[in-house]
Amino acid sequence: MSIVTKTGDEGLTSLWSGERVWKDDMRVEAYGTVDELSSFLGLARHSCAQPETLSAIEAIQRDLVRVAAELASRGQPFTKPLVAADEERLTKATEALEKRIPLTGFVLPGMTPGSAALDVARTVARRAERLVVALAREVEVGDPLRRYLNRLSDYLFMLARSEENAVGALRYA
Repeated sequence: MSIVTKTGDEGLTSLWSGERVWKDDMRVEAYGTVDELSSFLGLARHSCAQPETLSAIEAIQRDLVRVAAELASRGQPFTKPLVAADEERLTKATEALEKRIPLTGFVLPGMTPGSAALDVARTVARRAERLVVALAREVEVGDPLRRYLNRLSDYLFMLARSEENAVGALRYA
């Protein structure tokens, strides 16, 4: 089977449910941005140096597959939706980084190649969250998914600071 289906030539795409929607549908925008975020994290993985960061990025990318699938699953139950424990895991990981790297002011983003890539991913995570919030005004979106995306940008911020801190490159504005 070819990846070229030609079924989207008229501007429609299929959701997980099989329902056809316009490619600029808010749901498609949301899961497309989550896909973009995962791609930026893949790029970040090749620039980051800390083993903890590399492991965290892979775990996040696995979570984002679930996020995108859940967003693309209108009316169809997805087998592994996000749950409160996913958001709690990010919260605890962020808090652990905050204890190791106490921030004292506004930081200048992107002081290393890895932190720069993570900072770009962080901004895409925030955009994905905004799109999901807008989508949630139209259709039901699970609370764990919304909270996960909210925590994710904080976690990516701290992962970027960890990359900088490890090499003495953390700078304040």
